[in-house]
Amino acid sequence: MPELRPWRSARPHVVRIAGAVRPRLARAAAAAKPRVARLARAGKPQVARLTRPKTWQFAAGAATAGLALAAGVVTAAGPWDSSGQRTAERDRAAAMDRPGGTDHGGTSGAPGRPRPAPSAAPVLTGLGGVSKVRSAPDGKALENALTPLLEDPALGPRPAAAVVDVTSGRRLYGTGSDAALTPASTTKIATAVAALSAMGADHRITTRAALEPDTQEVVLVGGGDPTLTAHENDGGWASLRTLAAETAGDLAERGVREVTLSYDTTLYAGDEKHPIGVNPNLAPVSPLMADEGRTDDSTSGPVARVPDPAADAARTFGDLLKSHGIKTTAPGPSKATTRAKTLATVSSPPLSALVERMLTNSDNDIAEALARQTALATGDRADFAGADRAVSAQLRELGLPLKGAAFKDGSGLNRADRLTADLLTALLAKAADPDRPELRPALTGLPVAGFTGTLTSRYTDGAAGVVRAKTGTLTGVNTLAGTLVDQDGRLLAFAFMANDTTNPEAAQKALDRAATTLSECGCG
Repeated sequence: MPELRPWRSARPHVVRIAGAVRPRLARAAAAAKPRVARLARAGKPQVARLTRPKTWQFAAGAATAGLALAAGVVTAAGPWDSSGQRTAERDRAAAMDRPGGTDHGGTSGAPGRPRPAPSAAPVLTGLGGVSKVRSAPDGKALENALTPLLEDPALGPRPAAAVVDVTSGRRLYGTGSDAALTPASTTKIATAVAALSAMGADHRITTRAALEPDTQEVVLVGGGDPTLTAHENDGGWASLRTLAAETAGDLAERGVREVTLSYDTTLYAGDEKHPIGVNPNLAPVSPLMADEGRTDDSTSGPVARVPDPAADAARTFGDLLKSHGIKTTAPGPSKATTRAKTLATVSSPPLSALVERMLTNSDNDIAEALARQTALATGDRADFAGADRAVSAQLRELGLPLKGAAFKDGSGLNRADRLTADLLTALLAKAADPDRPELRPALTGLPVAGFTGTLTSRYTDGAAGVVRAKTGTLTGVNTLAGTLVDQDGRLLAFAFMANDTTNPEAAQKALDRAATTLSECGCG
């Protein structure tokens, strides 16, 4: 499947996939047509200024790019998604006819190497133009629409909710919005914003092979890239195959044909084991792993993991070196010295792409890695406690409401995590801030209702393609936080949190009804 990139014309891609998904898009297209027309008209002045974006725009894109594409492909691509984006990526996901990622309990994704999460250029400026002539939704009207839905017994005794107008940052609705609750996987929104703020959307994570000059020891040094793969580099991800080929080539030039092989995991500190213990939803948290330590060809979802991802990756690297004529010993743990000469390196895609993949597929391994990378970037200890401090510090610098918040991990698997609905909506609004474009992947990576990631099989009604949100599911916990465009063309951020639920399916449906109702609200 061709990769959709914001700086290229999307028309050929859209035309190819439109036929496959046309029946599924018809309902959503009919509902969204009026708002698309308004947005396209608002964006006309921007069309002439379409330019090739910088690296961070690989994930987010410039607003002008989305506006330019709107006029040309809106008929083929269908409605706009919840952050005001063109939704060619939805069509692609539907055409692939595959399940989304896990939310701590779904089925594994289809085999095959993952590609960067699809994204399109947001048109937040277009929405801002609409907002100048549209009043904010009326709080009383929102209360009348949402309160009965949030009183559903399926959501437990005290659900929390918040709705924010992204353009103004004003809270339009709230109930228990300052209560610190277990957020489950919506924690990943906080992880994403903190990591992007600390390192920037262009940041890449490097894995290297180094040669100790006196001992002929080759050390595979883990840099913390959770997307390193042992397969071919077919989607922009760093590959051990590439690293092995380049390492072997350098060794051959040096006349070295036999080496002692070691691996270095000293970048991270503390316990590799997550507090939940051995679990199919994530591997031990190591700075060196290939394919997330998965024991099959899946790319998302729960599956048994190898007990020592670093040793497993090093053995694979050794086998690859042997295939290039370099004889190695069985690998063992070590630490590269300052005298070690770098033989070869491979780097991850930009952080923007890692964030999108994490959010789209609810990828716990990426989440834990990004939390530790945030700690490293800010000078803290790269363990669970250091990541907690680093994420909190970054969000505090952004001026976000942290009262009661706790980040005991980066993924949300830890039940000791605490977030509020106010914080979740503030995170989403901050990611939409025109002055913080590096945070935009925290929006573009959100699953699209009915089409991508953990929302692939949800929202079969008119909200498909309109709601864009991160799900959160643990036993007794159901949460949903994201963005949508209401009937008046307003970009809204919302967060619904339910703890002490007893029927996960009923709770999930209740949250979906609330988001759908919000998207259909003409509450101006």
